[in-house]
Amino acid sequence: MSHLCKLHGWGIQSNSTFSGITKPLYFARNRDAFDFVKPRLVYGRVGRTSKKGANPFVEEAYQRRALDFLLQEEAGISDDDLLIMSDVDEIPSRHTINILRWCDDIPQVLHLRLKNYLYSFEFLVDNKSWRASVHRYQENVTKYAHFRQTDDILADAGWHCSFCFRRISDFIFKMKAYSHNDRSRYKEYLNPRRIQDVICKGKDLFDMLPEEYTFKEIIGKMGPIPHSYSAVHLPAYLLENAEKYKFLLPGHCSRQR
Repeated sequence: MSHLCKLHGWGIQSNSTFSGITKPLYFARNRDAFDFVKPRLVYGRVGRTSKKGANPFVEEAYQRRALDFLLQEEAGISDDDLLIMSDVDEIPSRHTINILRWCDDIPQVLHLRLKNYLYSFEFLVDNKSWRASVHRYQENVTKYAHFRQTDDILADAGWHCSFCFRRISDFIFKMKAYSHNDRSRYKEYLNPRRIQDVICKGKDLFDMLPEEYTFKEIIGKMGPIPHSYSAVHLPAYLLENAEKYKFLLPGHCSRQR
């Protein structure tokens, strides 16, 4: 493997959500804002294939397969290039990227353990988010995956900030649009006042039990997430642009409509 690891940027966008709701191509509308990574960015589109009410996981699987096609056919990636696979809210830190650049003999697959936040960096859930991963690419072998693939994990590798939105309308859209939209069992769950109250209290949007594997872990996480008022070890860009992104910082739970 080359001493200097190559990192490729690639992404794909659909004109519908996993649950079949039609949506604009937001990235295409704002592509100019990403000119700073234009030489490294490969962008593709996927047309709507599912209908509203269809199984959202079928559409999700289709869109993930489309990522594999984009990667193989258009991204210009080569064997042993390093490929980071993560959702948009799973953010590797700067020091993690530097480690990947500088180190030789990265494992074939390496998970990234991220600090797991909900709604903002005020609510630290745990340090156990591991689905983001780094792959040493192998043609016709490496496929997009977002599940456990190895026991090799790089600790303290970044942040996972779930449902970290600026506007209440964004919360409502995701609750109706993503694969687990069946969790919105009651219309009241989509009430903006209720959502705002849930955010500020660190409670669960869907009134669900914690998603854990043992009774001990479930009981340990029941109830609201404790508030954190520390800005230590948060993303540097966030701190440098605190006024613009203050809704992500402790003490700023109120959201725009």
